[in-house]
Amino acid sequence: MDFIPYNSRLSYHKSPFGAVREGEKVTMRIVLPKSICCTGASLVVNSDSGKSQIYPMAWEREEKNNEEWWKVEFTPEKQGLYWYHFAVARKDGGMLITRFENSTGRISSDGTSFQLTVYSADFQTPDWIKGSVIYQIFPDRFRNSGKKKNGVPKDRVLRSDWGEKPMWEPDGDGKITKYDFFGGDFKGIEEKLDYLESLGVGCIYLNPIFEAQSNHRYDTASYEKVDPLLGTAKDFSELCKAAEKRNIGIVLDGVFSHTGADSIYFNKNGRYKTVGAYNSKESPYFDWYKFNAFPDDYQSWWGVDILPEIDEENDKYIEYIAGEKGILRKWLKAGARGWRLDVADELPDKFLDALRNAVKAEKSDAYILGEVWEDASNKISYSRRRRYLQGAQLDSVMNYPFADSLINFAISGVAEGFNDKIAEICENYPKPAVDCLMNHIGTHDTCRVLNRLATSGSYRSTHLDRYQGGLSDEQKEKGKKLLKLISTMQFTLPGVPCIYYGDEAGTDGGEDPFNRGCYPWGNEDKELIEHYRFLGKLRKEHGVFAEGEFVPVSAALGCVAYERKNENERIMTVANRNSHPIVYILPEEGYTALYGGRVCGRELYLEKETAAIIIK
Repeated sequence: MDFIPYNSRLSYHKSPFGAVREGEKVTMRIVLPKSICCTGASLVVNSDSGKSQIYPMAWEREEKNNEEWWKVEFTPEKQGLYWYHFAVARKDGGMLITRFENSTGRISSDGTSFQLTVYSADFQTPDWIKGSVIYQIFPDRFRNSGKKKNGVPKDRVLRSDWGEKPMWEPDGDGKITKYDFFGGDFKGIEEKLDYLESLGVGCIYLNPIFEAQSNHRYDTASYEKVDPLLGTAKDFSELCKAAEKRNIGIVLDGVFSHTGADSIYFNKNGRYKTVGAYNSKESPYFDWYKFNAFPDDYQSWWGVDILPEIDEENDKYIEYIAGEKGILRKWLKAGARGWRLDVADELPDKFLDALRNAVKAEKSDAYILGEVWEDASNKISYSRRRRYLQGAQLDSVMNYPFADSLINFAISGVAEGFNDKIAEICENYPKPAVDCLMNHIGTHDTCRVLNRLATSGSYRSTHLDRYQGGLSDEQKEKGKKLLKLISTMQFTLPGVPCIYYGDEAGTDGGEDPFNRGCYPWGNEDKELIEHYRFLGKLRKEHGVFAEGEFVPVSAALGCVAYERKNENERIMTVANRNSHPIVYILPEEGYTALYGGRVCGRELYLEKETAAIIIK
């Protein structure tokens, strides 16, 4: 039947919206046609552990069109994930109200339950990140200050041709054994802080900075030292201090699920004087690792033998990382403002609990961000439901669902379902986590967004022959136009937009390592940079983007519209992906254009493949 008795996103059906704090009262209503002859109704709530509770609903009133309203109030006392549906009784039998598309409830004999996330009553996330802009830097490729470095290993391939393509030379087995370095460093970043501030940046997320043998540095050699090619620990602290003066926090990449085989901890190649786990069972690090047969048969990250896997539940390892004198607190003391956790879904609860305690004890407003590619509120890993966002682990996550929605819209032009995808994350995640989501559209793990948009994602590669990029002038213009479109949306959606270094300057690049090229100093796309500067300035000037409510307006026929609102402001974004201009009819008069489009009464004129930001 077409009648919709429940919609979890409408306030008169469910209040408050979305996830709730433990101990917070929830009010729910279902609306039934009188013709159903309902004799009673109940709310059925199942905890993730399988415990079921039934809450009888009370008949509230009869409304126009022969509607009967039934109401229930209940208070979840314990944090966790809950699933609920409604049972409707009639003289001739019963029915259920279960979840269908767009979080609407339908009368059926079975179906999917609605999700309710209940999080800790004292869960708070850092205010300094909200309403800001994150800028992600791959340290070797952002800026080389030219400062002399000491202690750089002699077996590194050092490049002097800044801006040329990164090296890609897999051996016969497809393994990379040589890495090239362009020499980006801390002082180079510090020299460009004024530029980053002009983009509205309030947070710099650095890919790994610790000593390692690769240019990406995900093969940690020592958590206790910065890589010598980046500078010194003093250089790092000076960068943090200079950034702090501009209200910019530095967030470090924590790679804690594995180390490098060529490290002080494992020391497979004998590079270090330490006795590594590979060298002896008597090594202080031996218990950190998972040997099947000592020394050559050990578990490694996704089977990559240069990345031996850590037992993150080992008490000695947890103490080393999260203890009072551990790695987390050491670098926070040195000036860092937070941690991004690599492959957070591969870190067990025991480790994540200890990590949060250590980080927040050192700096209560430190930012803890996790790499989780799916919906982090109901993710299953380690054969159990994870509780990343319930208050005792992460502050928030990298927002891959948003990234996928934006890029799919730009490439396909299909608007239908876009707002539902955004609303689903807003509904499932705690509000404190939503407000500091990292909303990226490109990272070191993905092809450059300009190339993805310009080629409609049509590139094809093999492991040995990667897509390197390279766009014609026509393709660049296409990619640039679509990048302006979705970056406008990115900067106005709930959460914090993240710029992958160089994307704002029109940087071209294919798959790893070609997505990690040098920032094009002196060859930037200045028009694109000004576009990003305007968006960053807009976020600073309008507080609604920090914590304002997300209100879907429409998503159809190649056009998406949504509103952000709080007590003081209402700002709407309208995006036209069509290959022709459109006239969008606004819900009411009184809007003024802040960016793009032309407003006349209730009509918004939008050129093809453009977006507008308008304020009521």
